Amino acid sequence: MAAETLFFFLFGAAAVGTALAVITRRNPVASALWMVGYFLTLAGLYLTLYAPFIAVMQVLIYAGAIMVLVIFVIMLLNLGNPEQLRERFNPRVGLASALGALLVLQFLVFLLSRPTGYQAPSPKAAELGSPQTIGQVLFTDYLFPFEAVSLLLLAAVVGAVILAKRKVEP
Repeated sequence: MAAETLFFFLFGAAAVGTALAVITRRNPVASALWMVGYFLTLAGLYLTLYAPFIAVMQVLIYAGAIMVLVIFVIMLLNLGNPEQLRERFNPRVGLASALGALLVLQFLVFLLSRPTGYQAPSPKAAELGSPQTIGQVLFTDYLFPFEAVSLLLLAAVVGAVILAKRKVEP
């Protein structure tokens, strides 16, 4: 087994483990910190797929900026003590977990039944993740969706500022 294949599977297993830790933690701050670990493992996966630019952007944007925003929102929400969180817990989690396990089992059966197995991407795939290629595609083929997302983000920022400036009544 090649080193890149080994690292791909290691980062994949770490991504699954950290994703499970995100959804199983009761404390929202601990869950958010596990999400940072998840984003870092995704960056490692991008590196194994010859996309270093995407990996760096994953770390800067998601593990950095977005997680700071998530932690800030968690702190502003004032979630109270853990007993109140437990009261809001949905009792159908067992059914959802069983369905999720069934989905993972089906995915594993599909992967193991394929005759070709995993093939590492060619180094030529690195061209697809370069800043030049991403910029060219983003501002030609996807200009309208790009501008729509930028307006949506602007509306979200304005809404967050309005909510933050609202006076809290005791």
